[in-house]
Amino acid sequence: MGLDITVLIVDWAHVKEAPPDQRMELLMDVACPDDDSDLEVPERGWVWPSVLGAPWFARYEFFRTLGSFKAHFWAGQAWEKIRGFADPDLRVTLDGFLSGLFWYGPDPANDAVHVHGDLFPADINRSRGVSLAYPPAAVPTLFKSWVKAAPHLEELREPFALYAARPSGHWIKNFEEFADLLSDWGEVVGEANRRGWGLIGLPG
Repeated sequence: MGLDITVLIVDWAHVKEAPPDQRMELLMDVACPDDDSDLEVPERGWVWPSVLGAPWFARYEFFRTLGSFKAHFWAGQAWEKIRGFADPDLRVTLDGFLSGLFWYGPDPANDAVHVHGDLFPADINRSRGVSLAYPPAAVPTLFKSWVKAAPHLEELREPFALYAARPSGHWIKNFEEFADLLSDWGEVVGEANRRGWGLIGLPG
């Protein structure tokens, strides 16, 4: 997996109107346009590029990640360190949520699968670095996991401080950054669920 990630929610049916071998280019062209000077890009939140004539997708800017996948990787590493101290119900719920999005699970031999559906041919998934693909029908399961887990994140503050905190200068160095990243993913999944759209992670 590359070191950058661009996360989109998309109208799945619109993307599937394009031939399979052209869908990646379609998404890359609108997600990372050569000239996006007309777009207002927030430090955190949604970029709705209707000025490009593409109201069928939106890009999400994760807080303090600068588009890097490293923050997501280190959030997964932090979860591995503290999951054993979480309430069992919270552990199961967050296991499902995080392994559905960017975490590869506690056992390296059982890598989580983050690419679902038939939007891209398998050879494009491998060669172009698609890191995440959820068709609309699969998004509600992620959303339900987030709704269940979100009210209990504060329970992880103490174990994070004891077992997962890292010195300044690192990604996900404290509980606040961990909770921020998870909350951003909750926003992404929630908006995709509300619109009945799919979820895509492309190389940055």
